[in-house]
Amino acid sequence: MKKPNVLVTRQVASEAIALLQEVAEVDVWTQDEPIPRQRLLEKAENADGILAMLTERIDEELLARAKRLQIVANMAVGYDNIDLPACKARGIHVTNTPDVLTEATADLAFALLMATGRRLIEANRFLMNGEWTAWSPSLMAGKNVYGATLGIIGMGRIGEAVARRAKGFGMKILYHNRSQKPQAEAETGAVRVSLEALLRESDFVVLLTPLTEETRLLMGDQQFSWMKPTSVFINVSRGGTVDEAALHWALSSGKIWAAGLDVFQQEPVPVDHPLLALPNVVALPHIGSATEQTRAEMAKLAAANIAAVLAGKGPLTAL
Repeated sequence: MKKPNVLVTRQVASEAIALLQEVAEVDVWTQDEPIPRQRLLEKAENADGILAMLTERIDEELLARAKRLQIVANMAVGYDNIDLPACKARGIHVTNTPDVLTEATADLAFALLMATGRRLIEANRFLMNGEWTAWSPSLMAGKNVYGATLGIIGMGRIGEAVARRAKGFGMKILYHNRSQKPQAEAETGAVRVSLEALLRESDFVVLLTPLTEETRLLMGDQQFSWMKPTSVFINVSRGGTVDEAALHWALSSGKIWAAGLDVFQQEPVPVDHPLLALPNVVALPHIGSATEQTRAEMAKLAAANIAAVLAGKGPLTAL
């Protein structure tokens, strides 16, 4: 009996590929750059399963050609690259990789918060460029992290993990979320407030919402105007949740003090992007879950979802 076909849109952990090879013929795009759109469309025509990255758009155009497709396993928690209603209409399973990347992403969010608040990247460049000629009391002075007020927008698994880290730093924790989180409140002392109250009171604001129609451009002129001029904004969600022109205004006008960004509306972000020219911006290339162990676990979970569906079982982490 002929095995089904699975398309893997990027080179991933060998354990994940081996798992897929037990149940399918596996076609792996091994180049460093994302698979070209036309090639993706062509390969999707013969695919029973696709292990996709956030760089691939699984939309109506692709689905219309992918007549055999049974499952799309997204190697990410977010899924704004996938047309869920179109998949559901065709009976195609869609899965993501929750839980396995929670702690790594929370680590990165808190590291970005500290690097921005304490001006670590700026200080490193200052030293490496030979500008450090003498010590002074105000040299690269940043913001206190310990004991500061942290506002978390989006109290999902990652938000709760960030709150646990913040508790260890003696931070007062505010959060804004559609639903109340009693367990997180009990564990960390977090208090649920309105978005406006969170932005007005927080010294550090960490944005962790998924990208949906409700959260698209969630942070704009009005929201940044509510923040303190001493506050730091961190985005580890999706670039589309922020109006980047509004953020640039807030940073360049002194409305807020600094920003740490792991995501952008266009990725890779152009090197001439206005935000990258600002000295009070710490920018990273979307590395929230980028540890070797976490990316391997994400790939294995995505592969396990595909293997389960192709074997006639239900997916493990269905959306």
